[in-house]
Amino acid sequence: MRNNSVKNFEFINSAEGYSYLLLLFIAMPLKYILGFAIAVKIAGMLHGILFILFCILLYQAWEEKKWSQKENMIFFIASLIPFGTFYTKKIIKSYE
Repeated sequence: MRNNSVKNFEFINSAEGYSYLLLLFIAMPLKYILGFAIAVKIAGMLHGILFILFCILLYQAWEEKKWSQKENMIFFIASLIPFGTFYTKKIIKSYE
């Protein structure tokens, strides 16, 4: 059975990834094509909160599971790339 911190990190990893895609591919076109600036404010706030939680839970999982710094950096850098968190989802599932 996976540790609770890894399970929490797995959830926030996916949520943060979806919020990033929502911001990039839905909210930003709404703002720049249709002029709905509020879409970016809402999606940006949501993504910002989820990214902060992502960083906190990444640290907790790293401390608990004693991941290497290389693994930790892969998770962090992948969160900055669109669709990157879905690549790391496979890696997280391997930590059981």
